[in-house]
Amino acid sequence: MTIRILVADDQHLVRAGFRMVLSAESDMEVVAEAADGASALSLARETRPDVCLVDIRMPPPDGLEVTRRLAGGGHPGAPKVVVVTTFDLDEYVYTALSNGASGFLLKDAGPALLTEAVRAAVRGDAMVAPQITLRLLQHFTKARRRGASEPAEPLTDREEEVIQGIARGLTNPEIAAELYIAPSTVKTHLGSVQAKLGLRNRVEVAAWAFRSGRAE
Repeated sequence: MTIRILVADDQHLVRAGFRMVLSAESDMEVVAEAADGASALSLARETRPDVCLVDIRMPPPDGLEVTRRLAGGGHPGAPKVVVVTTFDLDEYVYTALSNGASGFLLKDAGPALLTEAVRAAVRGDAMVAPQITLRLLQHFTKARRRGASEPAEPLTDREEEVIQGIARGLTNPEIAAELYIAPSTVKTHLGSVQAKLGLRNRVEVAAWAFRSGRAE
């Protein structure tokens, strides 16, 4: 499957750079470019990309609002949104993820992280820039006093182990190796966890783990 991508950024050089990196991948195709939020929303409706790479600071609506409109409703068939920005302010990170973003990267992340974030979004995972992750989890730890909702159904012991691995930032293959199970089994357990907790991706699972006291 070829991953169809929309790039939204008000800087032509940034859009050109992303296009060059993404077009070099055999499984990716840039189907549209937008220089402002309004164009991004319009082109997303016209081209129906799988993933939108969205900057935050661009002519209105800004990238956070674009993210909310494209991904916030969780509608089937809605594009995944990865926010790629120069600014890693905490308020931007929290708002982007709350608005439905499937990832948050800085523009200096490099080609490898950029392409992996796109693939992770398509898989239903979420990637956050490594330099942001620790701060993000510290925020969730402080927020623990607000509590976390209990699952609709009790979690199994294996699901608890998978949750703890996710909270530590492990990938599915790393969790599989640690638990001596197949990566596909980890994915199945993660899907079950998300369904029981009503969560959309592994970042939200990690947040829940910290708020519920399952991770330190």
